[in-house]
Amino acid sequence: MPVELKSEAELDQMRRAGRVNGEVRALLMEAVKPGVTGLELDELATREIEKRGATPTFKGYAPGGRPPYPGAICFSVNEELVHGLPTDRVLEEGDIVSIDVGATLDGWVSDAAFTAPVGEVSQEALDLIRTTREALWCGIETARAGNRLGDVSFAIGNHAGPYGIIAEYGGHGVGRTMHEEPHILNMGRAGTGMKLRAGMVFALEPMLSIGHPATQELDDRWTVVMRDGSLSAHWEETVAITKDGPEALTRI
Repeated sequence: MPVELKSEAELDQMRRAGRVNGEVRALLMEAVKPGVTGLELDELATREIEKRGATPTFKGYAPGGRPPYPGAICFSVNEELVHGLPTDRVLEEGDIVSIDVGATLDGWVSDAAFTAPVGEVSQEALDLIRTTREALWCGIETARAGNRLGDVSFAIGNHAGPYGIIAEYGGHGVGRTMHEEPHILNMGRAGTGMKLRAGMVFALEPMLSIGHPATQELDDRWTVVMRDGSLSAHWEETVAITKDGPEALTRI
């Protein structure tokens, strides 16, 4: 079952963790440009997260026997879908880059991601980025008390249009730890799944590709790439369901 916040005080704690994430992602978005490396962006994220009294959630994370994750961000370029390692790879004009950030503040976790163009990029790439972000907000707007989890999944997938929807990866509960129940598909049937209640918190994260949606994990046991080498995009926000509607806690 997902975390259910028990009080306004707990919601405020999640808001503070989300605010750290949003502020750091805004700085990262400004820093994305030709010539910058993944390590430089990771150093920026680490410094800014810690400056705000939080800790990078991803560092040392090692689920399922994987090697401990080395960075504060996931740095995924072009055909890399998610979980790319921050390295000395230099971003080049025309690339797109997905950056995922986790920040833990006073025991509460925020998790969010964006995809950004690097300099001037193709219209095809811009359309992919825009549609993926719009799909995220379709899901967020549907995450309301009384609706069902399948309504959220359907809203995301229904906006994907011609793009491939990545079936193996999706959203999740978040709160005291980064990955909590339930797993949230980015496609589904409306009217199915658990009923949503005020106090629940989810990380919603559509992932779309221009080509075939099949993926594979590289030998580093982290980086997930599109098998056909096509461009992919990833957007994510941590979202609380409140009595007044959904609240994107990590919104930039």
